[in-house]
Amino acid sequence: MFVGYNSHMQQTPIPTPHTYPRRILVAVEAYSPQTITEALYALTQTSEPAYIPTEIHIITTERGCDLVQQALVHNGWLLRLCQDYGLPMACTTPVFHLITDHQNKVLWDVRSEQDNEHTADFISHRLQQFTADPTSSLCALLSGGRRTMTYYIGYALSLFGRPQDRLKHVLVDDCYFFLKDFYYPPPQTCWLKDRDGADFDASAVNVTLADIPFVRLRDGLPSDLLEGSSTFSATIAAAQRGFDLPKVHFDWNRAVLTCGSVPVAMQPVQLAFYVWMLERRMRDLPPIHWTDSETPSLATQFLGVYARLHGENGSFEQVAHALKGGMNKAWFDERKSNTHKILKKTLGIAGAKPYLLQAHGNRPVTRFGITLPAASLTFIMGA
Repeated sequence: MFVGYNSHMQQTPIPTPHTYPRRILVAVEAYSPQTITEALYALTQTSEPAYIPTEIHIITTERGCDLVQQALVHNGWLLRLCQDYGLPMACTTPVFHLITDHQNKVLWDVRSEQDNEHTADFISHRLQQFTADPTSSLCALLSGGRRTMTYYIGYALSLFGRPQDRLKHVLVDDCYFFLKDFYYPPPQTCWLKDRDGADFDASAVNVTLADIPFVRLRDGLPSDLLEGSSTFSATIAAAQRGFDLPKVHFDWNRAVLTCGSVPVAMQPVQLAFYVWMLERRMRDLPPIHWTDSETPSLATQFLGVYARLHGENGSFEQVAHALKGGMNKAWFDERKSNTHKILKKTLGIAGAKPYLLQAHGNRPVTRFGITLPAASLTFIMGA
């Protein structure tokens, strides 16, 4: 699926969208169904390499669906295009997604502020679903919908888009816009009249499909937003947090950890381990390796933090028993690994990076510690 290696060194894999088994063309549409056929023509006939969708999805309103479905399906323009150029029959049967409000009522059109909010959430949720499938590549079309709809699909792709996903905009000369009998350049000469009444050969019309660059913010989103539904505004807020200055706040009284502005829940042992690492950073102590000899010992230091957090009753004896022979590699590596998993799941891969335990030195004695500035760590101490 990917280009990756040469005889001398490993290179970064290059995404090849046209080789993915599931190739999705998705568009927002209102009153210009021609953009679908023009884009499909350009993707399959003029793009190098050709991108042949295995499915087409159209996001629209009830009003837009009537117009688009009439033109593309009932009037047969998609079928004609596929027959003219030998495209798979799957391209003749688009899936329509009608925008709904939070009560699942279909929107007739996008007019009000609330309509725009529902539209943003709907488009964002659909693109989250499409990009959740690792076997898919997505080609999102920026043409065709109301301006707010096209804005939302572009922004949603910026939030959820992966390296193999693309954002496209289809262009033809103004004189060919919205002609009722021009939907794509046919393979044979076909004389029509443009908007000014001049004759033109439809087969000679140049259709341009522009590749629109976009910033991919996916790695900055928490995994629960990538795996499930969320409002557009909540997803934007999560992405924005990735640009905030990193800071940690820990409340000893309530045992509540906050990274940035996000509460991070951890199990008791895991929380004690991370707070121990934070406390070492605040005290300007060096990163550690599990074999390091300190006074008190690493195990004793950790158990002291655990007791202050959770008391010496309940599970304390079980934790102390696990460390009775001192801290070992398996125990330390498991705590470190679990800490990283929780932070990445809660904050997103990019958002978690400043809060992780960073490696210092080389194997076999690589030390780990938090490298955030001590000034960015705040502890509220217990009574």
